[in-house]
Amino acid sequence: MATAALIPYQPSSALAGLLDSVRRYATASRVESTLRGYRSDWADFQRSCRLHWLDSLPAAPATVAAYISDCADSGKLKAGSIQRRVSAIAAFHQVHGDISPTASAEVKLTFAGVRRTLGVAQQGKSPVLTADVAAMLAHLPATLLGVRDRALLLIGFAGAFRRSELVGLNVEDIEFREDGLKVTIRRSKTDQEGAGQVIGISFGSKLCPVRALQEWLAAAAITTGPIFRQVDLHTRILARMSPEAVAIVVKRYAAAAGLDPAKYAGHSLRAGLVTQAAMNDVREISIMRQTRHKTSDMLRRYIREASLFRDNASARVGL
Repeated sequence: MATAALIPYQPSSALAGLLDSVRRYATASRVESTLRGYRSDWADFQRSCRLHWLDSLPAAPATVAAYISDCADSGKLKAGSIQRRVSAIAAFHQVHGDISPTASAEVKLTFAGVRRTLGVAQQGKSPVLTADVAAMLAHLPATLLGVRDRALLLIGFAGAFRRSELVGLNVEDIEFREDGLKVTIRRSKTDQEGAGQVIGISFGSKLCPVRALQEWLAAAAITTGPIFRQVDLHTRILARMSPEAVAIVVKRYAAAAGLDPAKYAGHSLRAGLVTQAAMNDVREISIMRQTRHKTSDMLRRYIREASLFRDNASARVGL
């Protein structure tokens, strides 16, 4: 028995394959954008550990506490970004079967101090309102790229899409109807298991997202597969656009319209629909149906901003 205890445990090939499968499914429990961020954050943590001759896996609580302190002292990261790095460290330890050092009192107290010192208020991007969309569309080039970007901006705005949802749309996900466009969103941030969510986009009288999409599909001869695709300098239709490309498009036309591009990004289209709808007295339940928010907490943040000067107390005190 004593001798057997010294022999290192070697799992069978079948069990080793099963363990690999477990790790694969555990990884699949998170969306790809989250995994990309985790990989980047983990790589940064590993570089820091190598620099100080410390183990990264498993890492000691003191190592993680020192790392997040260094992140905060650098002045380059906000509390939310440091939180994601802590989550990445925890995830890599869990997937490899190690106890996560992030659960220790030392790490928790250090991060609580970081949050208090840096503050946790989020700096959101500015919403693109209907007038802003119109101003942006006025600067579209008379090219195939311009036709695509018109459809991208209008569909992104009217559908209140997250950028990953927008570029993830396929022709098979849409249905043109007499009263507008029916869109099935196969997978999203709030539907990671792919149950599917359905929204409608109505025809517009001035800036019509439905007709803009029809024009793009016809001009690009797209009948199946990805809707929003790259267009090269020779007007060749290439692969599916990336989520990052949506932000580039928004910033490009925001700058052309005289807006500060630093204040706008892909999320500005989604935030803009919510803000404009709230300003136009659209019911909260109707906005949530379009945005697919499961709770009204985040939605009301936009609504509060839109209603800041409506029925404002300071306007009614005789100043």
